Amino acid sequence: MTNNNITKNTLKRTGGLLLAAAMSISMVFGAGQALADTDYPTKPVRILVPFGPGGLADITMRLAGEKLSKILGQQFIVENHPGAGGVAAANELLKADPDGHTLVVMSNGTTIATSLFKKLSYDPQKQFAPISTLAWFDLGLFVNPDSSYDTLQSLVAKGKANPDSLNIATVSPGSTQNLAAEFFLSVTGIKANIIPYRTSPDTLAALLRGDVDLVIESPTAYSGAIKGKQVRVLAITGAKRNPSLPDVPTVKEAGVDGYEVSGWNALYTRVGVPDDVIAKLNAAITEVANMSDIQEKFFDLGIVVGALTPSEMADRFEADRKKWSAVIESAGIEKR
Repeated sequence: MTNNNITKNTLKRTGGLLLAAAMSISMVFGAGQALADTDYPTKPVRILVPFGPGGLADITMRLAGEKLSKILGQQFIVENHPGAGGVAAANELLKADPDGHTLVVMSNGTTIATSLFKKLSYDPQKQFAPISTLAWFDLGLFVNPDSSYDTLQSLVAKGKANPDSLNIATVSPGSTQNLAAEFFLSVTGIKANIIPYRTSPDTLAALLRGDVDLVIESPTAYSGAIKGKQVRVLAITGAKRNPSLPDVPTVKEAGVDGYEVSGWNALYTRVGVPDDVIAKLNAAITEVANMSDIQEKFFDLGIVVGALTPSEMADRFEADRKKWSAVIESAGIEKR
């Protein structure tokens, strides 16, 4: 068996745990019945993405949108509405009729925004209704290939022995990567300097120059650097190993308990959209998540595809909101 087949099988096993939960939609809503009970959609469906073109959310939603168009018989059109805290996309959704023809992408970043901003112009848990997750991804802890840190434990040991000697790079303050760094310091008990940069390429340049010891970033953002062996990955932040990096341990496997950071992108709509419409969308997304070509394409991006039921999505959102709220408070990050 080739390495490529091994990693693809790993992807299927990893995604399978999520997909198994999502398949319960047929029991909870009656997926087949849900597809027959409503003539939705009756016109093109807009997917509002709170990020610019070319990002993970944009790419994955365009891939899924093509499949949803074929399943449900209407075009699913991706519209980019970037803006801090997802405000622009959220406000656009709130202008729309509650008929399920306008959807919005939310992420674990939305759970951060609820605690990071003093007051958002919307309440994602009261005004929006969850449909399903689609993409799951983790972060990597990267060092320069010439770094003396050959394991995560050796880096933690250095941080404990020499407080404030380590420099950790992330993208902008308040991002998942930035708060993941704060969370890492909290869990390990080390003191280090967290240095925010504007973009992922900026963090890579800082690492290659030797300005920082560690970068916390998405493996997808660093895919070229990984292939070019410009970086080494000490550990992955998810609960399970990344299917595209099967030889890299999780942070827990690397010897640090209590640390896990997993990101997700999910589809939501307005509260007030009929339950049968949400059920039909959830069933269609679950069908997309089971498609082998979608799994292959997501695998190439270093992402696991997986759907959840609306109630499971609501529970996940609240759990992440509480988690990041505690991290923000513990780190003394001032609300915006």
